[in-house]
Amino acid sequence: MKMSTVNGNVKVIMKEIDFSGTILVKQHDQLLQQFSYGYANRTHEVLNNAQTRFGIASGCKLFTAIAICQLVEKGQLSFETKLTEMLTGPFPYFDPTITIHHLLTHTAGIPDYFDEEIMDDFEELWIKKPMYLMRRLRDFLPLFQNEPMKLPVGERFHYNNAGYILLGLVVETISKMEFADYIAEHIFRKAGNTHSGYFELDALPVNTAIGYIDAADGNWRANSYSLPVKGGSDGGAFVTVEDMSRVWNALMNFKLLSEPCTKRLLKPYINTDGDYNRFYGYGIWIDQMNDEITKYHVMGYDPGVSFHSAYYPKNQVETVVCSNKSDGAFRVFKVLEQTILND
Repeated sequence: MKMSTVNGNVKVIMKEIDFSGTILVKQHDQLLQQFSYGYANRTHEVLNNAQTRFGIASGCKLFTAIAICQLVEKGQLSFETKLTEMLTGPFPYFDPTITIHHLLTHTAGIPDYFDEEIMDDFEELWIKKPMYLMRRLRDFLPLFQNEPMKLPVGERFHYNNAGYILLGLVVETISKMEFADYIAEHIFRKAGNTHSGYFELDALPVNTAIGYIDAADGNWRANSYSLPVKGGSDGGAFVTVEDMSRVWNALMNFKLLSEPCTKRLLKPYINTDGDYNRFYGYGIWIDQMNDEITKYHVMGYDPGVSFHSAYYPKNQVETVVCSNKSDGAFRVFKVLEQTILND
């Protein structure tokens, strides 16, 4: 790969947008590039580094999907299992035909606690429901469980955080473990991750980046009061760029799931947002051109968090871009991708 071109272009963009975070590019498990810029802690001027843990917001829906697939492999449920068979609710207005597959592919049609089609300010959620109370998956249920269906089951793709909360509760119900503990034991440990976890914002471990929200006038604030105090099955894990790379490696080399189940997870099930080249599998976005898959990717955005990571099957390249600012990861990611796809 022409990493000298990437280096120059990435540095230009990073300077232009005042990027804060860490990036990684690997091919065939060989490190091609790694940069860190900005502060993990602005108050104490602690710099981001290769081992800094970053929040990745919805980027960890992939972990939830892998967990569900592991339980399917064990015969403890199927993709056709009905939600009503796994959780007692109550969900008075939910369609009883909703399956695990519908939830994984965002086609269940259920209401969302943060509907990205009609809402754009995540912080507004915590005015009536204090964010410091959101420490367990079941704490989210009152935000959506008594609302009417948004769409008929299976009608179309509707990105849905609530659906992944329900999937996390299914994991807890079957495994008899807290969701975060299940992911730590059955995904992070198997992938060789040593720094990742679902950490509470009021008890962050050492070398974890604080997320920052920048105002137009140059002022800034931490995102401590903008997010649930602990992330869950719809988003909110913290990872290093190297740990995210290990997840890609473990997934693509069938260390987390068998080959047949991995292919099931990576299958493009549903077209998204009218983009004829973009699909969704189980917890993962999939781009394809002329029936050839060009990219598997995950992404996440929260106040003070922006994240993009991808695996390109043609040349087996992995990219990870983590930032502790509300934006910036996408532009850096696109510069990397342009070189990768043109290589």
